[in-house]
Amino acid sequence: MKRNLNFKKEFLTLLLMLMITAYSSELFSQRKVGLFLNDSAYTYNGYTLFAPKHYTSTYLINNQGKLVHKWSNSQYAPGQSVYITPTGHLLRACMIQGQIGTGGGEGGRVEEWTWGDTLIWQFTYSSPNYIAHHDIKRLPNGNILMLAVEKKTVAQCLASGFDQSRFQQEIITKGYMVPDYIIEVQPIYPTGGNIVWEWHVWDHLIQDFDSTKLNFGNVASHPELVDCDGDGRLLPCFWNHMNAIAYNSRFDQIILSVRGNSEVWVIDHSTTTQQAASHTGGRYGHGGDLLYRWGNPACYKIGNSSTQKLFEQHDAQWIDSLYPGSGNMLVFNNGVNRGYSSVDQFVPPVDSLGFYYRAPNSAFGPASSIWIYTATPPSSMYASDISGAQRLPNGNTLICYGTLGNFLEVTPGGQLVWKYVNPVINTGPLYYDDTIPHDPTHPTETMNSEFRVQRYPPTFSGLIGKDLTPGTFIELYHVGIREEGSGIPENYSLQQNYPNPFNSSSKFKFDISKSGDVKIRVYDVQGREVQTVVNERLNAGKYEVMFDGGGLTSGIYFYRLSAGNFTETKRMILLK
Repeated sequence: MKRNLNFKKEFLTLLLMLMITAYSSELFSQRKVGLFLNDSAYTYNGYTLFAPKHYTSTYLINNQGKLVHKWSNSQYAPGQSVYITPTGHLLRACMIQGQIGTGGGEGGRVEEWTWGDTLIWQFTYSSPNYIAHHDIKRLPNGNILMLAVEKKTVAQCLASGFDQSRFQQEIITKGYMVPDYIIEVQPIYPTGGNIVWEWHVWDHLIQDFDSTKLNFGNVASHPELVDCDGDGRLLPCFWNHMNAIAYNSRFDQIILSVRGNSEVWVIDHSTTTQQAASHTGGRYGHGGDLLYRWGNPACYKIGNSSTQKLFEQHDAQWIDSLYPGSGNMLVFNNGVNRGYSSVDQFVPPVDSLGFYYRAPNSAFGPASSIWIYTATPPSSMYASDISGAQRLPNGNTLICYGTLGNFLEVTPGGQLVWKYVNPVINTGPLYYDDTIPHDPTHPTETMNSEFRVQRYPPTFSGLIGKDLTPGTFIELYHVGIREEGSGIPENYSLQQNYPNPFNSSSKFKFDISKSGDVKIRVYDVQGREVQTVVNERLNAGKYEVMFDGGGLTSGIYFYRLSAGNFTETKRMILLK
């Protein structure tokens, strides 16, 4: 008899687990946004920062996809990058309606917000002749590097040796092009700043088109200079199209992602502004000339399409000195005209002092990357715009597949161990099962697109001492009214959740007999609140709400309905 009872118990347990698995699978199949995968045995446990491209809030989530902090007081969408400073402030590039456009990545403003969401610094850099764009980087001394473009008229371009037949029509129509430059800003709190250093592409041109114009010379003999002809394609108004800036404190160098050339460039930051406009001076003796470039040697006429390695990339950076691959360079290689994107890691030919080697009459090395991640199949990750990648302390790589708002973590072997889909569009958070709308202005993008994401370790100084208690999920979950006839419930009531026990997700059903404020909260066995499931004003009716316990550990929990003077508590079991 005892053996039969044990068999029945085991059979019922197995049947229950199968029912839970089937129910959870059904919920997962309906999910469009939020957390899809968190293989905690292989992920790097940290906090991921992101600013939805079409919204004004900035979010910090844990690996379970739960919100741990939010900044929501800015009036501007990002323009484009955001960072947490070592003091725990949010440094946020903002998009304003400037008087000069780049056609992509506009910014024009930088804000600094405290952890408590108070604005303590703002700096606007926009006029009819220039505008900041895309990326910023705070230096160890507290100053901020900013990408910017400046207006150059067609007449100025022709005088500098550009070939007008190589211009796209937009340059002729607008009457100008906008080459890149860099400024270093010393903040003045609470508003404004001093520009203490500058570097301009315009000071480092070369051309072999017209010997009667400025900058004439042998392009192949001067890879330290920037050919007016680029790589031979027609030139857009946003000529260089830089989209990322990073800093190497060991070498006092700046790396630039130059999408318009499909190259990364390295320049000397140790120069004065006067030296940066010349070809001599600074720690490396070359003034503001390029110290290193890689990705498309056709841009200095020592290569062709077969030697091109980068294809309109984003997010060029040095890998952190304490992380696997230290000192290597990492880029998100968008793969425009290649049909797929990748993350490429390569070893620059640099010595311990920061000098780069190039064999005579040859392109800068290396000949190839040492690590490349592509999806399976490769075309399943193709972002023609935006996007980025970050090496994590455990050797994994965090990827922002930006055009579709997908955040991915992969191991060195290419295994996907974490996936999160940005749930925020221009109107705010979506429901977990909402279809993500397409961006009407960018056919290959969805409205949850994301420029770049950053993951911070728990030991990061900017997070020490901060309240990182997980809250609810950013995406919304339905509270659906289920009418029974034309009547309304006579009494308040809270039903037992279904299924129970459950694996990750379960439904709460409840009746509200009078319109008013309704709350459902979940508590652990020690009485600590772990999640607020409902907190809104509801009309009288019958409701159900989906509870997602994916971020909780197995155990006994209690959920409580509070409405008016009514409260009721039920017990439930989470089994994983």
